[in-house]
Amino acid sequence: MNVSRSVAGRVPGLTWVRLSLLVGGLLTVLWSLWAVPAGDLEARLVRDVTLYIAIPGALAVTHGRHLGYRVDRRAVRNAVVLAIIVVPFYVVGSSLPTIRAYYPMWQTSPALGDFLPHAVKQFVVVLAAETYYRGLLCVGVRKIGFKSVFISPVVYALHHLGKPPIELLLSGPTDVLFGAFDYDGNSLLPSVVAHGLGLVLLDWLVLHEPLIAPETVLDWLQWLPVPL
Repeated sequence: MNVSRSVAGRVPGLTWVRLSLLVGGLLTVLWSLWAVPAGDLEARLVRDVTLYIAIPGALAVTHGRHLGYRVDRRAVRNAVVLAIIVVPFYVVGSSLPTIRAYYPMWQTSPALGDFLPHAVKQFVVVLAAETYYRGLLCVGVRKIGFKSVFISPVVYALHHLGKPPIELLLSGPTDVLFGAFDYDGNSLLPSVVAHGLGLVLLDWLVLHEPLIAPETVLDWLQWLPVPL
């Protein structure tokens, strides 16, 4: 028996898109209720992989859908272009006082023996986030058209509460940008590469002297209506 038809048959009108949005909403609630210690990266891994990879992945498999876990020439091209666009933002951001005070989010050091395991774990956290935001809530429901790109920005922004103000300000537009590249390539590769490598680069830069003098960056961005 086709599982998707069976499930949909039990709940009238429950299409794949509606099911994805329903599960997405429930996962947001569960993520908020499942508290983890602020500095415990391993606990964060368990929570995010369980809620954002295992559950959406199981849902996709049982319903014969995909969440963007595919790589082809278009996905690779989009990943390169998106990385080129966002890397300068991470470089500039790494000089901001509020960013340097907040990152790295989890304890690490410039020593490769410490930093490389940290980077791998953080990359998995990013993969989980992208599977949820850009997989379940964007690529996974791309049949509704480009408007799928605009499903998750509000939730994405809410999950940035408590982070530096400039990051919260940019979270919505960033979500749309990542979603647009993933939607175009029907793949999570662009956002996973840009987000994952970007955060690893940010941590590395914050652990060292700024590439650009903070005074210079503050002068460039003084027009922004948020503390820097």
